[in-house]
This record gives sequence, structure tokens and C-alpha cells, in this order.
Amino acid sequence: MFRYVLVVRIFALKVCACLLITTSLAAAPGQPRVLTYRGYPDCIQLENDKIRVVLCPAAGGRVLEYSYQGKNALYLEEEATGIPYQPGQLASMTAGRFDIGPENTIPRHPTLWSGKWTGEVVGLYAARLTSAKDESTGTQLVREFRIDEEGSRLACTQIIKNVSERVTEWCHWSRTFALGNGICVIPLTTPSRFPNHYVMYEAGDLINFRPTDPHIRTRDGFLEITGVPREPKLGMDSAAGWFAYLMRNDTMFVKRFPVYRNRVYSEVAGLTISIWYPEDRRVELEPIGPRERLQPGKSAAFTEEWFLLPYKFPADGQDVDLKTVEKLVKNTFAEPALRQE
Repeated sequence: MFRYVLVVRIFALKVCACLLITTSLAAAPGQPRVLTYRGYPDCIQLENDKIRVVLCPAAGGRVLEYSYQGKNALYLEEEATGIPYQPGQLASMTAGRFDIGPENTIPRHPTLWSGKWTGEVVGLYAARLTSAKDESTGTQLVREFRIDEEGSRLACTQIIKNVSERVTEWCHWSRTFALGNGICVIPLTTPSRFPNHYVMYEAGDLINFRPTDPHIRTRDGFLEITGVPREPKLGMDSAAGWFAYLMRNDTMFVKRFPVYRNRVYSEVAGLTISIWYPEDRRVELEPIGPRERLQPGKSAAFTEEWFLLPYKFPADGQDVDLKTVEKLVKNTFAEPALRQE
């Protein structure tokens, strides 16, 4: 009788412990959620006390929201949301996009760009999106997203997998749409191949390696893009591995990423960064990775880390305090960059 009572009590204690653990997990503020967001089904939400991230497997494997204390840094077209991909039709893809390149030689790949992906939660602060296999490029993409328990960091890792029977040569190409009409600050490094530290893509697919523009200047070791340039597409070869974008909602969007000086960058001008700054409400912030020459069955990963920091946007006619921006960014980078495999 005593042994029976003891067994019952031990079982009851185990059940109570399991209930406590389950209740604790359900109440955790960072618990991932699956939800419909702006019409897109099966989105995955990651959050902590500072940021909210919403991932979209339904169309292109994108980030639809990356917000700091309720302010979304990403530009998402209202009229484009919730519309599923239809083969053969152009899809309007905004917000936190990623891609592979090089831009001018890669075949069209709508399966990767705007097709339906699968999503899964892989941790309390982590999720994974996986594309279908794309015949035109011989590639399958996996995107892994992870936020910290505290702070604003979002680590975005894109894995390029060769699923063909031939050697493939592609590169990581970020195509993030942020809110427009901000100021881009890019640290300069030497040597640079470009006399003015950037190139401008002009009409007729010409690349101007010595452009001038009233809204682009170098100052105190930085390249600044202060407004809409005369041509929207710009390219840089900075090896600093980060840049900042100051937005009018008093938030600074920072990207950090690895740069490999001894590897081949396969965009036509050998770019590590591209900025697309059109005359509308959006700006495209694009770290570019090196060429990945992959044998069949092999894969390569590239990680860019995103940060959102409070920063008062300068008043009209006031210069950006570049030293303050640099100090804020480097203090944020006190934690080491994620290791590249």
C-alpha cells in the first residue's frame, strides 16, 4: 500500500512539473506564432521586448516586418499583400527580400524569387524558410532567421544549395526595401577601385565609374547618400562590412555582413554593396556576397545581421553627426559577428 501511494505521488509530481513547463512556455513573451499577416497565410512571428519580426513563406520567403518598438523599418506595398504567386505572372515583391546573383547573368528564377516556400519554427527565437528546387539555377535556398532574447539583432542566413548535377556559381544578393527618403552612411576603406568610392548605373546599362551627384558625397571617411540621386542604382566596394541607413521615423537601420578581400565578387563592377534609391517611398539596401562555386550536392551560407537603433533624424540643413553614428554602431557590435561556416 505504501509503495502504491508513493508511486502515485511521484506520478502526480511529474504531471505537475510538465504542466508548469508547458504553462511557462505558453506564457513566454518570445513564443513564436503562426498567423495571417496582411493577407499572407502561415506567416511566422518572432519577437522579444524590443523587436517584432514577421516572416512570409507564402510568397518569396521574405521578411514582411522588422519593427523596433512598433516602428516597422521595411517598406511593404499595401496593394501587393496577400496575393499568391501565379506562374508566368510578374509578382510585386517588397519588404525584406533576398535573392541570388549575379544580376545580369543569372537566368530568371521565379520559383525562388516569388514562389511558395515552406516555413518552420526551429527554436524559441528562430525559424527557417525553405524554397522549392529551382531547375533554371539548379538551386534550392534555405533562409534561417534568429533574433536575440534581448535587443534588436536579427540574423539572416541564406544557404545556397546545389541540387543539380552540374557545378553552379551564384552569390548572395540582399534586396531589402526600407522606408524611403532617408540618409545612407557607408564607411570607406582603401584601396577602392572607384575614384569617387562608388559607381552609378546609367541609361543604356552603362556603369559610370567616376560619377558626381549633389546628393552623394564623401566626408570624414564616409560615403553619404543624402537624397534621391540623378540615377537610382549605385554600387560600392567598401570592405568595412557594415553600413547604416537613417530613417525619418528616428530609427537607424544597420546591416553587418562579412567581406572577403581575397575572393571573387561576380557582379559586373565587383560590388560588395548596392544601394537603389529611386524617387519614391522606398530604398533598397543590398549587401552582396562573393561567388560560391558549388559542386553537386554542396552548399554555402552567407549571414547578414540587422540592427535597429533609436536615432534622431537630422533637421533640414543639418549634417549627420558621423562620429556619433559610428560610435553607436560599434557599441552595438560589441558582441562578435556570427561565425561564417
